[in-house]
Amino acid sequence: MSIRIKLLLSYAAMLIIPLVITFFTAILLIVVFRGDLQTIREQYGAGAHRMFEDQHVEGIMKEMKRSVEKNPSILIDSNYLSDLDQELLSIKSNLIVRKDGRIIYTSPTLQQTDILDHLPAYDESGHVERDEPQRIGKQLISLGHFDFRFADQTPGTVIVVTALNPLVNFAQKFFPILFITSIVILILTNTLLTYFVSRSIIRPLHKLKIAMKRIEAGDLDFQVKPTSRDEIGELSVAFEQMRNQLQHSIHTQLQYEENRKELISNISHDLRTPLTAIRGYVDGLGDGIADTAVKRQKYIDIISSKAEEMDHLIDELFLYSKLDLNRLPFQFEIVDFHAFLWDLSEELEFDLGKQGIHYSSNISLEPETYVLIDRDKLKRVFANIIDNGLKYMDKTERTFHLRAFMTKNDVVIQMTDNGQGIEPDALPYVFERFYRADLSRNSHTGGSGLGLAITKQIMDGHEGTIQADSKVGESTCITMTLPLRNHKVGDQP
Repeated sequence: MSIRIKLLLSYAAMLIIPLVITFFTAILLIVVFRGDLQTIREQYGAGAHRMFEDQHVEGIMKEMKRSVEKNPSILIDSNYLSDLDQELLSIKSNLIVRKDGRIIYTSPTLQQTDILDHLPAYDESGHVERDEPQRIGKQLISLGHFDFRFADQTPGTVIVVTALNPLVNFAQKFFPILFITSIVILILTNTLLTYFVSRSIIRPLHKLKIAMKRIEAGDLDFQVKPTSRDEIGELSVAFEQMRNQLQHSIHTQLQYEENRKELISNISHDLRTPLTAIRGYVDGLGDGIADTAVKRQKYIDIISSKAEEMDHLIDELFLYSKLDLNRLPFQFEIVDFHAFLWDLSEELEFDLGKQGIHYSSNISLEPETYVLIDRDKLKRVFANIIDNGLKYMDKTERTFHLRAFMTKNDVVIQMTDNGQGIEPDALPYVFERFYRADLSRNSHTGGSGLGLAITKQIMDGHEGTIQADSKVGESTCITMTLPLRNHKVGDQP
């Protein structure tokens, strides 16, 4: 549930709950103090204007009292009584006049005869009084009266009988209780709803605040769990994703830092080895150790070889850096890969044959199998794979086999040698820069350690894949895939 809906429901509840509770409280008080609901319903038709009838009745009675004080005999005037009765009838009241204990006038519309048995006694107070409402039969009756003396000094009483609306009477009597109850309910409802709704919002935000402080302190080893499905829950999910990405980024950065240190160490080692040899042979020439022309030429050839080795290492470092930073452009073109592999295979057979290596191929590609490649860089891939394989060949008869075939969407090329193989633990890392499965780093297996790393960068640039499989002591197979494509990247097919 979203925060917006929560707030709307809480605002609605703040209005509805107090009204409902107040309504049921009023119903309960009515039942307790004024009888059953059926009676109230029967008499409710009197209308809301009855709320003001008491004041009207009291005003008429005061006017009657003033008239009677001036002329007591007016109460035996039938015309006056009839007019007065009609005025009282408009506010659902009836008139009774009593003289010396006898009823001398009763409103013709007075139907409740039991009222005559509940008339107040004469007390000579002379004030207009209103008795407490009382239930007579099925009606709630209010009696207003004042006492006086007729002209012959006999006691008289004017009584006004008013049928009350129970709800109006109840509201007038219990309005302070209902008002205070409503205020208390409103305050409690608003307080509780505000507390619970705000807690459902503030507590997750407080957890996020604590999490931010932990991240600020460098602590990322925790988890932010969403506690709701609203916007704050979505924020918690996003925060947790950010924490994971940040933790991964820091871990990657630390790994890069370790790689950088290793890179510097490896570069220093790989450059120092030929450089030390060059200095040694230069010193030998300077000290006159090479005292014959043959020795001097041998020293010079060794120095040239070591310088060439350094130059090759620097070239590979430069090439890998450009590939790693995506600053070396690829010259892609649509190539008939069947023809490309046949030409490359013939070159490999010639070059490897001169080194005494048996080369074979099995190219199962259809003519006009088109692939988008950079010819020079892909040839570099094959050269690096062969160079790396030659370093670790330990058998008398050395072999290389090239196999190519098609799948539904790719061309697959496999290069297999019969070298010493790679340990299973080392296979996932052979394409990382400066990684060597053989840590001895001797002159026979040395090299830059960047050959296979450059190979992977070039294959990634071709949107291809490369992986290694090996059987220790038997062979190593490098498998490459290139997507079939007859158009350049970004162009329409």
